[in-house]
Amino acid sequence: MFSMTWRRPILHANVPRALSRSLGSSASISLARESLRTAQAVCFDVDSTVITEEGIDVLAAHCGAGEAVAELTAKAMGGTMLFQDALAARLDLIRPSMNDITDCLADHPPQLTPGVHELIDALHERGTAVYLVSGGFRQMINPIAERLSIPLDRIYANNLIFNEDGSYQGFDPTELTSMDGGKPRVIERLKAEHGYEPVVAIGDGVTDMQASPPAEAFIGFGGVACREPVKNGADWFVTDFTELVQIVK
Repeated sequence: MFSMTWRRPILHANVPRALSRSLGSSASISLARESLRTAQAVCFDVDSTVITEEGIDVLAAHCGAGEAVAELTAKAMGGTMLFQDALAARLDLIRPSMNDITDCLADHPPQLTPGVHELIDALHERGTAVYLVSGGFRQMINPIAERLSIPLDRIYANNLIFNEDGSYQGFDPTELTSMDGGKPRVIERLKAEHGYEPVVAIGDGVTDMQASPPAEAFIGFGGVACREPVKNGADWFVTDFTELVQIVK
């Protein structure tokens, strides 16, 4: 962990941060670059960011509910539907069993987004804590974390609950990531427990953008899915992780 003191880059005088973001100004990009350069923790979304697909859509297709679930995912990521409502509705359609999860991972192994492994390796090498903060399912994210050498206790994700026979029962509604606004709550907890500063959030969706503040900066990622609200609202919007690797190394 860094011993240096982080100072927020100064935005142009009398320009609120939200307006600076909306203008796509050099000030907001400078904020994001400096935050990433000195970050003590970086929180990555998983679906369409760390991996090239939406895990819940892959699972839905595997279970025969692909089209209806993909539509709900688009609404959730675009900010037109409350996340917890979309999560509950999608799971009611899929109702995945333990065997469904295992078979889906075997038939459709998650594909890492180009450049993300190098970026996370570079963050680890310099001592930055890396977290996966996702509205997806822990059962599907654990193998991804293991490939990236991210400790399993640095995953914040939804937990599926199964009956004794392995059939679907529900999901844990107490997980912060099951709620709209859950990602900022995760970062608030991390900052309170570990004192991280600065913290950078990286992701493709509106729910990721909600994490800043309390994260000092939000970097929107459009290399898999380009969402206009994120492109317009991020401190810095990139489509290639190579841009971030150059800052970290």
